[in-house]
Amino acid sequence: MLYSILYERINDPSLPEGYYYAHIPVLDLTTHGKGIDGAKAAALDLLQLWVDEKRANGEAVPVEQEAFFSQIEINDAVLSA
Repeated sequence: MLYSILYERINDPSLPEGYYYAHIPVLDLTTHGKGIDGAKAAALDLLQLWVDEKRANGEAVPVEQEAFFSQIEINDAVLSA
């Protein structure tokens, strides 16, 4: 099974610098870790636990069909309105 992971730097002063969110969109799962490698390792652990739990309960495990990622920029004036 192949799943896309979206990484995003965490800008939270309560955490040390260098932490990233790792989000698996098709399953709506999010975790975090130190650096991209730490976030990826945390996502893999979370994904394995989640799949094991679904299978143990006889539930279907969604499979990603296709994923796209894009960014869009909006004018700062829109944010301050």
